[in-house]
Amino acid sequence: MNFNFHTNHRLLLISIFTGFLTLSLIIAVFPAKFVQDNNPPLTNKEFLSPEASRGLEIFVAEGCVTCHTQQVRNIATDKMWGKRPSIPADFADNKRLGFWRSTPSLLGTERTGPDLTNVGNRQGDVWHYIHLYNPRAVVPESIMPSYPWLFKSKAQAGPGDQVINIPDDFKDNPEDIIVATQRAEHLVAYLNSLKQAEILKTSTPEFIEYDWMKREPVAQPIATTEASEVDQEEILLDNRGPKDYERQCQACHQANGEGIPGAFPSLKGSPIVLDESPDQMINIILNGFDRPNEYGAMPALGVVLSDEQVAAIVNFERNHWGNKAPKTTVAHVKEIRNKTAANQ
Repeated sequence: MNFNFHTNHRLLLISIFTGFLTLSLIIAVFPAKFVQDNNPPLTNKEFLSPEASRGLEIFVAEGCVTCHTQQVRNIATDKMWGKRPSIPADFADNKRLGFWRSTPSLLGTERTGPDLTNVGNRQGDVWHYIHLYNPRAVVPESIMPSYPWLFKSKAQAGPGDQVINIPDDFKDNPEDIIVATQRAEHLVAYLNSLKQAEILKTSTPEFIEYDWMKREPVAQPIATTEASEVDQEEILLDNRGPKDYERQCQACHQANGEGIPGAFPSLKGSPIVLDESPDQMINIILNGFDRPNEYGAMPALGVVLSDEQVAAIVNFERNHWGNKAPKTTVAHVKEIRNKTAANQ
């Protein structure tokens, strides 16, 4: 038998195919099967609805996957994107898009835009629609492209139309009424479905914090020689308030606190913000707020914000843009959280 690869082309092709098949099994197939067998879908994970499944296809077709990841890494800088690092079971979605197509895991490789793992808990319908129509309407510094073809301009809305309150400055004609197409509705349904599922605390992976990440911000000096614990807490909350507001609230309520008319209420001079008691404001941040036909529904941020973050945001909003109201404490936020949880 001729074992010379230079003259026995059949042997050469068989050897190449055998090597390819063997490496594929060792490198891809067997590891994938092991991961699949040992990482079933999380029991409380909600599978995509038909509308969200269609929205996933639109998400890919419109190129959103190019700039947005859906993976919370296990380093502390990713804490803003989810309550915990992503695990393999997060992506074990066994609902197929079709007979020949499985549901893709859109991990992404680039974060030109924010990670979307938990965006369904961070934003609501109205924000998503405005953001898709023109990102600069809600985030002036955004470099994301606009998607106006997902919407229609009409002189008058029809029955069943999803009307979007776009600021006049961002319309070609201020008199136009902007309504969402079915493609926009499906895409927003998909974005709203992106929520981290809860897992047992005993199995929750932890974020890695490097030494440089553990440095506390320098506290501003106060008049007394030795600050009490209450004073120290207030200083820390004041230091983190602007950053927490920027990350969690500014996209809707804007840097000037004036919101967007018809979409997001102004915090500047708001009776709720200026109320002597911060309880209603804390409750809104924790559990969300919906005033139909007036403003877009605010999502419940209690699932993504700690008590310290809520207290910092409350104190910031109650004492900026000309607002002046008593500050709250972390302990009081925790009390309101426990009380509202017990009533649900």
